[in-house]
Amino acid sequence: MSARAQIGVTGLAVMGRNLARNFARHGYTVAVHNRSYAKTESLIADHGTDGDFIPSESMKDFVASLAQPRKVVIMVKAGGPTDAVIQELIPLLDEGDIVIDAGNAHFPDTRRREAELKEHGLHFVGTGVSGGEEGALNGPSIMPGGSKESYEWLGPILEDISAKVDGVPCCTYVGSDGAGHFVKMVHNGIEYADMQLIAEAYDLLKQGLGASAKEIGEIFAEWNKGDLESFLIEITADVLQHVDAETGSAFVDIILDRAEQKGTGRWTVQNALDLGVPITGIAEATFARALSGSVPQRTAANGVLEAHAGTWEVTDREAFIEDVRLALYASKVVAYSQGFDQIAAASEEFGWDIDRGAMARIWRGGCIIRARFLNRITEAYERDANLPLLLADEYFVSAVGHGVSAWRRIVAQAALNGVPTPAFASSLSYYDGVRADRLPANLIQAQRDFFGAHTYQRTDKAGVFHTEWSLDRSESTES
Repeated sequence: MSARAQIGVTGLAVMGRNLARNFARHGYTVAVHNRSYAKTESLIADHGTDGDFIPSESMKDFVASLAQPRKVVIMVKAGGPTDAVIQELIPLLDEGDIVIDAGNAHFPDTRRREAELKEHGLHFVGTGVSGGEEGALNGPSIMPGGSKESYEWLGPILEDISAKVDGVPCCTYVGSDGAGHFVKMVHNGIEYADMQLIAEAYDLLKQGLGASAKEIGEIFAEWNKGDLESFLIEITADVLQHVDAETGSAFVDIILDRAEQKGTGRWTVQNALDLGVPITGIAEATFARALSGSVPQRTAANGVLEAHAGTWEVTDREAFIEDVRLALYASKVVAYSQGFDQIAAASEEFGWDIDRGAMARIWRGGCIIRARFLNRITEAYERDANLPLLLADEYFVSAVGHGVSAWRRIVAQAALNGVPTPAFASSLSYYDGVRADRLPANLIQAQRDFFGAHTYQRTDKAGVFHTEWSLDRSESTES
C-alpha cells in the first residue's frame, strides 16, 4: 500500500471516531484503525463521506498507510491499554515518526513514555484535548507537549482542526515531555471547581428562595448574558429547565445526588500537595464529589447530626440572586487563579516554560471551561507574563473586590442555615488568607520548633533560630 495518509488515528471509540472525522473534514487523508475491525467498518459506513479515510485491519497495515514522518494519534483508555498500543507501534515505526497520546493520561506516565520513545528515535507528544465528543468533532481546545521539532510537523494540523476564537486557533505548543497533559490535568481540576461552584449556587437559590429548577434555570440563562457567560453556565440553564419525559418532573430532581469522577481532579490535588501550591477550591470540589458518594457515612449522619440552623427567609429576592451571582464570579476567579499558580509552579519544577497567557487564550473556545472572562485572564498575562497572583491583576482586584461583601453575606447565611458551600467558603478563606498581612502560621512554626526542633525565623532580624524548650529556653542560631 502506498504511504499517503497524512495522519492516523488508532482507537475509534466516540472521541477517536470524532477526531478522525474532524481531520477528514479539514481535508486530511486519515488512516484509521481499531482493535475490533467492526468499529473501523462502522466509521467508514456511517461517515465515509466526511473525507478520505484509509481503513486498516492490522496495526502493521495501518502504519504502512501513513506518509513519513508518520503521525499516529492514540485514542485508547489511559494506563495499560495506552502502553500496550505504544509497544505494538514501536517496532513498526521509523526514526523521526511521531506518536500522539490524545487521551487523559497522567503526566508522569507521559514523561516516562516520552523518554522511552526518545531512545528509539521517536517523538512522543502527550496532548490534552478538551471539549468532549462535540469538541473532538467540531473543534476542540488542544494542548500538545513533547519536542518543539515534533510540533513543527504536527502543529499546523492540530491548529487547523482546533476551535477558533476571533480567528485564533485554540491550540499552541505547551512545553516539553509531560507539559501538555499536565496543563490538561489542571484544566480538568479547574473544571471540577467550576462545576461545584455552579452546583452550590444552584443549591443556594433552591434553599434560600425555594425556587424551582425551571426558575433557577431561567436565572442561570440570564447570568449567561453577562460576565458569567460560559459553556458550563449555558448548559446548566439548559439542564435545569429540562423536564423528565417519564415522570414529568424537573429532570435534575430525579437524578441521584452522587457525583462520579475519573481521577483527573484527584491527580490535580495530589500534584498540588507535592508542589506545595494551595488549590483549596479545586480540592474542596474534589472532596465534595467524594462526600456525595460516601453513602454509609451520609446514611449514618442523616437525621442524627444536629443542625441547629435557622429558617432561611430571604426578604429581597433580587438582591439575594445578585449576591449569589457576585459570590459565584469571585469564587470562580479564585479557582482559575489557583490553577494558574499550579501551572507556574510545575513549569518551574520541570523546566517547561509554560506561557500562562497562551493557556488562557486556547481555553477560550472548544473546551469545557471556555468562558468570557478567559479574555480577561489572557489580558492580565499580556500585561505581566510573570504575574505572581492572578487575583492581584488590576482588573480582578476591581472585579472581585466589587463582590466581596456579597460573597461574605452568602457564605455566612449558608453557614447559619446549615447549607454546605465548601467551594464558596474555601475560596473566600483563601482570598482572606492570601491578602492577610499576617497569618497564624507563626504559632504553628513555634509549635514545630517546640516538639521537633524544626527552627524558625524572626521578624526583627535575619537568620534561622531554635529555642531550647526542654532546657533553659535559650535561643541559638542555626547555620
